[in-house]
Amino acid sequence: MKEVKCIVWDLDNTIWEGVLTEPGEVKLRSGMAEAIKELDRRGILHSIASKNNLDDAMAQLKAFGISEYFLFPEVHWDVKSGSVSRIKENLNIGMDTIVFVDDQAFERDEVSSVNAEVETFDALDFHALLDNPRLMPRFITEDSGRRRLMYQEEIVRKKEEEVYKGPQEGFLASLNMEFSISEAKEEDLQRAVELTERTNQLNATGRTYSYEELQSFMTSEDHRLYICELTDKYGSYGKIGLALIEIADSYWHLKMMLMSCRVLSRSVGTVLMTYIMNQAKADDKKLRADFKQTDRNKMMYVTYRFSNFSEYENDGQGNIVFENDLTQIQPFPHYIKVNLPEDVCAESSVAAE
Repeated sequence: MKEVKCIVWDLDNTIWEGVLTEPGEVKLRSGMAEAIKELDRRGILHSIASKNNLDDAMAQLKAFGISEYFLFPEVHWDVKSGSVSRIKENLNIGMDTIVFVDDQAFERDEVSSVNAEVETFDALDFHALLDNPRLMPRFITEDSGRRRLMYQEEIVRKKEEEVYKGPQEGFLASLNMEFSISEAKEEDLQRAVELTERTNQLNATGRTYSYEELQSFMTSEDHRLYICELTDKYGSYGKIGLALIEIADSYWHLKMMLMSCRVLSRSVGTVLMTYIMNQAKADDKKLRADFKQTDRNKMMYVTYRFSNFSEYENDGQGNIVFENDLTQIQPFPHYIKVNLPEDVCAESSVAAE
């Protein structure tokens, strides 16, 4: 089963003991705050699906000192399966990466009946989540520890975008984005492994790589392993892209390329591609690229075609090799400052004109 990306919690007799709308005080369940903070450190997100009054519920969580850990809380009187679906959409993650925790079997069954891919847990068993293999990532990276904060920064960005008056490119320019590309180093490999395991939508092949495999590619003279990071005036999106190239006699072969779906709305998906295309052209070679069709990575197919790739091989079962003669290369978007590896140009950063 896939790694869990988000735990959706009930509140009454789950996060706390007691019912908020009934007389008497509620009490934070013993060990709950510690569990939530530890899972947050691992990069697991938290949200809420509770039948309660929103203001009262958030006030109580704030009183317990844990309100900031919950993203896109669904606190109202609708069915919880709907709440889970909306949380999934807001986080832009797969339903099969969500866990739902509730003290009532009826609520767990209701969620399962609509969202069969969601694994459910009785609130009394919440301590077991800490030892559940699906919630124990192999690596806990800097990006893992900042994952919730990066979502919270994105919420602020979206609020500003909603009130921005003017064209989309004007808003993107106002973010002061910087896209940095570098050859992966040893300290990047844990995040690189995490990217291959967690990225599905903007992933050309869907293949995962082990730490040892990526390490061997990093040190190979016949390969290039690139990693990229995006920042703007609100902070860093973290390391959000990865590409693996094999260098052949007459062409470069893009064996793997992926981009975090968190930057989908920032129109930066072609930046790494443009860089690789320019590098291959400078080496006087064509560029080929592997692609594996899935239900979730159709946008990557569009990206390749938009970048002037044509099908070189197709086995009829979703395995495609694209090729590009590099006669047409899209420039970098004008609203992004692109920082390139130091060995590419004298200056470490360039901006597209």
